[in-house]
Amino acid sequence: MIVVMKPGAAAEDIKHVVDLVHEFGLKDHVIYGTDRTVIACVGDKRTVEKDAIENAPMVEKVVPILAPYKMASLEVKREKTKICIGPERFPLGGVKIGVIAGPCAVESREQILTTARAIKAAGGVGLRGGAFKPRTSPYTYQGMGKAGLELLAEARAETGLAIVTEAVAVEQVEVCAEYADVIQIGARNMQHYPLLEAAGKAGKPVLLKRGMSATLEEFLLAAEYIINAGNPNVILCERGIRTFETYVRNTLPLAIIPALRERTHLPIVIDPSHGTGHAHMVPSMSLAAVATGADGVILECHPDPERATSDGAQSITPQTLNELMGRLKRVAEAVDREL
Repeated sequence: MIVVMKPGAAAEDIKHVVDLVHEFGLKDHVIYGTDRTVIACVGDKRTVEKDAIENAPMVEKVVPILAPYKMASLEVKREKTKICIGPERFPLGGVKIGVIAGPCAVESREQILTTARAIKAAGGVGLRGGAFKPRTSPYTYQGMGKAGLELLAEARAETGLAIVTEAVAVEQVEVCAEYADVIQIGARNMQHYPLLEAAGKAGKPVLLKRGMSATLEEFLLAAEYIINAGNPNVILCERGIRTFETYVRNTLPLAIIPALRERTHLPIVIDPSHGTGHAHMVPSMSLAAVATGADGVILECHPDPERATSDGAQSITPQTLNELMGRLKRVAEAVDREL
């Protein structure tokens, strides 16, 4: 259920309600809006005496949350969540659209710095790069580990880009949080619940990728695990789902953007690189994502895709990224957004 406070409720009024919520054995999540404060209460509501909360000072009303995903629901928070990322605090989820780009995997100092400089020059706000790689085959490149994280941190220090990198196991979350600005949870791990909870406790924004066969509800319930662990800063990322089609690596369902907008306040980012598997399709799907209402795109970009250790076929070059940015800007303006 949610407790809606009256406009002008003071800190002591909010604390009083929170204390009542705790007395009933519920967990509280206080959400401060522009007009009023809402307290979401999660737990076994059979123990709750609704009147005791509803009659508390400065409480406007107490209403049930009908969606199975509580904290991610628009029932709890009507206004869009903005998540500030990186040293320059880019507000993902606001009017501005964020472009995050970078290689599938960190390979060398020269590779990551060259890419980061190009992304910054093009107008990107984030650098993606895998230090730990969850690969389908145990014989393919698994990443540089901590050394890769150190190179990403060096790139951030030089460019100011936000670092987005994936943790593929619970024990990697702490070291990723030490170096990264955003912890990515990949599609294969969307329902790895201990990992979601660990990321929720890490204190950094989390970019959650939709599983390749996950429903929209399962996607939002995975986000709920992170929020319920104490982290409200979850970025939803659609990276394509597995279908019968073979002309693309995955099918990129952009209809999920308006569908999510009807259900959640969380920012939405689209990954057209994994969503297509082909570099020549990435610009078109990036433009379509922005036109459909995405808050950002996350792209694979490599200075020499032919020699990339992984995902070279879906990686655009820095030159293509630079050309794409101008087109993205025009589309953003057409839908009353900025780049």
